[in-house]
Amino acid sequence: MVTTERPREPEGPGTGTAGPRRRDPRQIAIWTAVAVVGAVAWAIVAFVRGEQISAAWLVFAAVASYAIAYRFYSRWIAHRALRVDDTRATPAERLDDGQDYQPTDRRVLFGHHFAAIAGAGPLVGPVLAAQMGYLPGTVWIIVGVVFAGAVQDMVTLFFSTRRGGRSLGQMAREEIGPVGGIAAIVAVLAIMVILLAVLALVVVQALADSPWGTFSLAMTIPIALFMGVYLRYLRPGKIIEASVLGVALLLLAIVGGGWVQDSSWGEVFHLSANQLTLALVVYGFAASVLPVWMLLAPRDYLSSFMKVGVVVLLAASIVLAWPTLQMAPLTRFASDGLGPVSAGSLFPFVFITIACGALSGFHALVASGTTPKLIQKESQVRVIGYGAMLTESFVAIMALAAACILDPGLYFAMNMPATVLGPTVESASAAVQQIGFTISPADLAAAASAVEEQTLVGRSGGAPTLAVGLSTVFSEVFGGDALRAFWYHFAIMFEALFILTTVDAGTRVGRFMLQDTVGNVWPRFADTSWKPAAWLSSAVIVGAWGYLLYAGVKTTRWAASTSSSHCSASRTSCSPPSRWRSARPC
Repeated sequence: MVTTERPREPEGPGTGTAGPRRRDPRQIAIWTAVAVVGAVAWAIVAFVRGEQISAAWLVFAAVASYAIAYRFYSRWIAHRALRVDDTRATPAERLDDGQDYQPTDRRVLFGHHFAAIAGAGPLVGPVLAAQMGYLPGTVWIIVGVVFAGAVQDMVTLFFSTRRGGRSLGQMAREEIGPVGGIAAIVAVLAIMVILLAVLALVVVQALADSPWGTFSLAMTIPIALFMGVYLRYLRPGKIIEASVLGVALLLLAIVGGGWVQDSSWGEVFHLSANQLTLALVVYGFAASVLPVWMLLAPRDYLSSFMKVGVVVLLAASIVLAWPTLQMAPLTRFASDGLGPVSAGSLFPFVFITIACGALSGFHALVASGTTPKLIQKESQVRVIGYGAMLTESFVAIMALAAACILDPGLYFAMNMPATVLGPTVESASAAVQQIGFTISPADLAAAASAVEEQTLVGRSGGAPTLAVGLSTVFSEVFGGDALRAFWYHFAIMFEALFILTTVDAGTRVGRFMLQDTVGNVWPRFADTSWKPAAWLSSAVIVGAWGYLLYAGVKTTRWAASTSSSHCSASRTSCSPPSRWRSARPC
């Protein structure tokens, strides 16, 4: 028989109410130094005018802000506001079914949650917002995540954990009644389908006609299955062993992708956009119905190594190479709203363009979807909810830095509409000159040749721009110009891997939401362990976003998807007082 509460000894500093602590002089000195570095970095980023500054100052400002916010602000929320209690059994313990509810090691769960929330948003949004200058995006990303995005993720995860792993739709129905609740569920479900279709589109665009990326990405599936079986049956609890094996196999898959691309096997993995769409639909269905320990959690955990590793390596490379920010801190497009990449003035479009990395309603769906069904202890909502969102925000800062170190002429030549740029480097150069920036046709041709592309003109969407910026920084530190093309194609594959983890986790979350919705009229359907309901709801979700992807999502604008995400974030914040009271310990 399963009990609702299981007493145990509190573990770690995240339990109960924070008591008085003796102040350690070394800790005071360390945090004072962090605060000073952060203050200096912010002063340089915000106030230096008339000369170019290094992108490293963005790194220092972000890291210092994140460290202080996590150490002090998130701890205050956990102890004083939420009052987390590790003596309370979590849904993963009380409802463990080996399918959807499963106590999961916090390291694996952090990797899964981070991989699930960090999709195209922190990579694409900041790149598109760079047309307004580096300052607006930097301020919104860092301030937004500290006081809004990370708080939302952490609090939603806590609420869902306290309420038995209930989804956002279920909690909304309990708070505002059946009519309003069902309306909210349907609206959020529609938003989820649109977001998944847009995210899948970015994956398709990155992998189409790319045998290297397709092979490397496909190999993560059997590697994840191996890790899942290894941790559950062969060597239970041996997280470090499984991690070492998984990362080693992942690196082999990445290196092997280059060999496959140049061999006869390249044709096998040379897939068109339509073929990739069908492959994504099949994979999304499998990730939704298979036990979470078998594919979804280990694959997301494995992917998080590459995600975090590449971002940290990029940050370190920026500090070592000390590249200057070529983009101005604030351009005229922030005020006149006539930006050539996307129209709209600073307010509200910088907030619309940059969602993930600062504040995203999609995260609340994950924080009330798969993650609360896997968490071991309440105190872990801090590192998983707040910490993972800070990590994603750092990804956004790195993407913004990578875009802003490029020559503005090249940036606009890549991101302006193809209809404006024209088909040649000469026409693109003339179009860029008309908006007040210069780049010669020879420079455009040389930039494309350096990364072994036929042209970079009109390569909009954010992903190619980030790849060029990343390859520029990495080539200065590792291998020089001879490896610039390698780093560029590596970055394209990395972005596809980065985004796919959001598609698979989002599909499973969508399945939970659909089961909740139908469960209002057919209670048996809401049982996540009932296979007919799980299979049917998964088929409906993947069919919905797969149809949009195959038939018409190519016309969907980035602003529409991020606006949908912000609408979901506003719904997450509705009726906070009653949620707060119901989540408090008795």
